[in-house]
Parts: sequence; structure tokens; C-alpha cells
Amino acid sequence: MQNRRRLTAWVAVVVLIPFVLMLLAVWHWRPGAFVLAVVLLFGGVGLTYELAVKKKMSSKAYRFAVGLALVAVLILLWMNVAVGGILGDDPANMMYFGVLLVGCMGAIIARVEPQGMARALFATAFAMALVPVIALIIGTPAFANGVVAVFGLHASFAMLFVGSALLFRRVAREHKNPDMSPLA
Repeated sequence: MQNRRRLTAWVAVVVLIPFVLMLLAVWHWRPGAFVLAVVLLFGGVGLTYELAVKKKMSSKAYRFAVGLALVAVLILLWMNVAVGGILGDDPANMMYFGVLLVGCMGAIIARVEPQGMARALFATAFAMALVPVIALIIGTPAFANGVVAVFGLHASFAMLFVGSALLFRRVAREHKNPDMSPLA
């Protein structure tokens, strides 16, 4: 019964958010963009979240850490698709693919265990912070909005990954020392 409710909630979120935005004409979506939104939300975030939290610890901090990391990835992917980032004209945008690869490979190596996930997300945050530095060095046209704005945006994403890493580290410490007051 609980699983059926969770699945219904994910389907409602995945279908309703893009559909409502499309109806409100906030974005003029093509059918392919609608399908991409459903795939990213349901397959990317929803399914990954459910698999990660089902197999591992059930603490609220662990679930929040997984959710925060996945939301950061979803927003990063969506912003890049919206502006032609990862698949765009500028080959430097492939660095975002590298950031996501660092996170995915780190999660696989860590087997989604809290201590390893903390390390993987700290590495992901570092990779995210390096993107504008490398882009500035190689001279990409990405700085049309200004250097401060670009570095600020990347710092915001890096901080989302750091926040998730800190939550994972907390879960690892609580798991190692169960006498600590849990967040769950």
C-alpha cells in the first residue's frame, strides 16, 4: 500500500508539473521537451531516489542528502538542456558532463554508502567549481553575463553538492556511532 502511494505521488509530480507549466504557457514546450521532462523527473530523479533510499538507511538525513544531490543534478541538466549547454555549440560545455560523471562514478564506487557518497559529492562540488575556472582560462564565450554571475552560479551548484556531502557525512558518523542524536 505504501509503495503504491509513493508511485502515485511520483507520477502525479512528474506529469502534473510539466503539464501545468505547458498549459500556463510559461514555456512554449515542444512535445520532445515534455517527454524529456517526464523522463528526467520520473526516470532520473524519482527512480534513482527510490532505489537509493530503499536499499540503504532510512534516516531522514540520508533521504534528504540523496534528494538534495538529485535536485542539484536535475536543475543542472535542465539548465544545460534549456540553453544548449551539454549538447550546445560550445565544446567547453562538455565539462558539465564531466561533473556529472564524477558524481555518478563516485556513487558507483561508494555503493551509495554514506561515507563514500560524502567523498563523491565533495569531488563533484570541486569539479563544479573548476568549470568556470577552466572556461575562463581557455577563453570560452560563456562569460557574456559577467564573470561574477558565472562564478556565482557555479558556486551555488557546488554548495548544493557540498550540502549533500555534509549530510552524508553526518549519516556516516551517526551510523558509526549510534549514541549520537539522530536526525531521523
